[in-house]
Amino acid sequence: MSRRTLPIQVAAALLSTLWITPVWAQSERLDNIRQVFARLRTCWKPPPAASANIDITVIVSFNRSGDIIGHPRITYESEQATDGDRVMYRVAVMEALQRCTPLLFTDGMAGAVAGRPFAIQFRNRRPSPQPVEKRAWLTPKTV
Repeated sequence: MSRRTLPIQVAAALLSTLWITPVWAQSERLDNIRQVFARLRTCWKPPPAASANIDITVIVSFNRSGDIIGHPRITYESEQATDGDRVMYRVAVMEALQRCTPLLFTDGMAGAVAGRPFAIQFRNRRPSPQPVEKRAWLTPKTV
């Protein structure tokens, strides 16, 4: 084995583990809708450069095996979002769905959710900047 093939084999092994990891990371099966939304929230990573307080809603359906059926559809975006923010949020939502799917449902939950639309809200609630306190009583006055 040459020196060049070893790093290629190591890289291939790492990539294959990265590809498989999201499915195996979800060891517990989802048994109710609250758990589905909680799982999807764990995959949400808002864009770092976006404006504060932006919401986006996507409608998506899953099959029995937890894969997405068709294409997710954006149904709401915050009014104050700029066009650049909208694009960044759309990409972030699709990345979150890719990170989380396929979802692992229990048999009962798989039958209940198969083909039914979910309206999933993704929110970015950043704290507003703290106002600078003006201390009028400490300001020197000229009389």
